Amino acid sequence: MEAAALPVHDHHGPPPANQSSRVQPQVLGMLLFIISEVMVFGAFFTAYFFIRVVTGDSWPAEGDHLPKAIAGVNTAILLSSSLTMHWTVEATIKGNRWGMKAGIVTTFLLGATFLFIQINEYVHVGFAPSDSAQASIFYGLTGLHGAHVFIGLLLLLFVLIRVFRGHFSPEAHRGLEVPGIYWHFVDVMWVIVYVTVYLL
Repeated sequence: MEAAALPVHDHHGPPPANQSSRVQPQVLGMLLFIISEVMVFGAFFTAYFFIRVVTGDSWPAEGDHLPKAIAGVNTAILLSSSLTMHWTVEATIKGNRWGMKAGIVTTFLLGATFLFIQINEYVHVGFAPSDSAQASIFYGLTGLHGAHVFIGLLLLLFVLIRVFRGHFSPEAHRGLEVPGIYWHFVDVMWVIVYVTVYLL
């Protein structure tokens, strides 16, 4: 009696990994990374509130002045870059390559403008991190955010290069969407920093 023929399968190797979440792995990874970054910012905000609430020290330190108007303009610039980043993703989904290119270039330039103005503010603000605890917290919070903007600009630069090489399409644009999520996080975090440090 002949043995029953075994079914033939095209798939070789281990079965595909089970995905328990409906969120794409790349997006989930970025969201978890953002959560860890929120904790880092939380440590700096804890020091900020300790100085202002617990010790009751003046903010900023007596004799120091924060350029609220310039920071306000910079806030508008960064929020605009969030809109252009959203425009970039939407243009990609719709297959609008011109809109995708224009959007990512505009986003990168707005982000670079923000960082340039922030560095220029440091040059002219009139106090150094070592002058007082308030100055240390100011440079710590804004500098931490500036570092995140710089990282975001590097990601945007990689995306920009890939866009002009034709790497993204309505069906495949995860490599553009994930850096976009990070960029939105950077924008939201700056609004919190601006309101807390400059306005309150």
